[in-house]
Amino acid sequence: MKTVIFDLDGTLADTSGDLIAAANACFRGMGEGDVLSVAQDASTAFHGGRAMLKLGLERLNHPDIEGQIAEWYPVLLEAYGADIDRHTTLYPGVMEAVGALCGAGYRVGICTNKPEGLAETLMQRLGVRDAFASLIGADTLPVRKPDPEPLRQAVLRAGGDPAQSVLIGDTMTDRKTAAAMGVPCVLVTFGPDGRGVEALNPEALLDHYDDLLGVVQGLLGPAA
Repeated sequence: MKTVIFDLDGTLADTSGDLIAAANACFRGMGEGDVLSVAQDASTAFHGGRAMLKLGLERLNHPDIEGQIAEWYPVLLEAYGADIDRHTTLYPGVMEAVGALCGAGYRVGICTNKPEGLAETLMQRLGVRDAFASLIGADTLPVRKPDPEPLRQAVLRAGGDPAQSVLIGDTMTDRKTAAAMGVPCVLVTFGPDGRGVEALNPEALLDHYDDLLGVVQGLLGPAA
C-alpha cells in the first residue's frame, strides 16, 4: 500500500506557542523571566526542547549551558505536557487533506521527534488521533529521525510499503530522513522558514494542504 507519513510539529500543527511557553517556564524557574518569543523563535521551537533551552541559555550567556539543559529538560517536558494544547492549532486544511488521501486509498501515519507519549496526548487532545494508522515518536525506537528506521516503522505500522511512501515535513531533519530511506520528501512552506525550505531541495513543496493529494499522486502515482 502507498503511504503518506507526516511530521507533527510545524507540519500537521503549529505547536510553537505551547513549546515556547514551556521553555519560558524553565527560564522563569531560573529567575530570568521569559527569554524566548514565538515571533522570533518559532523555528527553534520546532527543533525541540533542548534546542530552545540552548538558545535561551546562549542569550543569557550562561556559563554551563549543557549542564543546565540536562537539569531543565525534564522540567520543560513536564510543563509542556501539563499545558500541551493551549495555543496549538492544526494547519488549515490538514484534516480535509488527510481525509482525501484516505478516500483515495493511501495509508497515513505520523513520524515525529516529539516523545511518543506527548505526541499521543496532543493528537488525542486535538481530536484527530484516530485519523492516523500509526504514530512513531522520538523514543518509540532506539533511534530517531534522521535515522530512516522510525519512518520505515511508521509506514509498516500503517500497513504500507516503505518503498512506496512519502514523508511530509518542514525541516532538514525530515529531508535527511526521507533521503536516507530513498523516498520522496515534501516540505511545507507555511512554517516559520517559509519558502526558505526550497534550499533543501525536496522533491516537492507544499504551499497549502488543499494541494496535497495532487502532489502525492504526482510523486507516488494513484494509490490503487
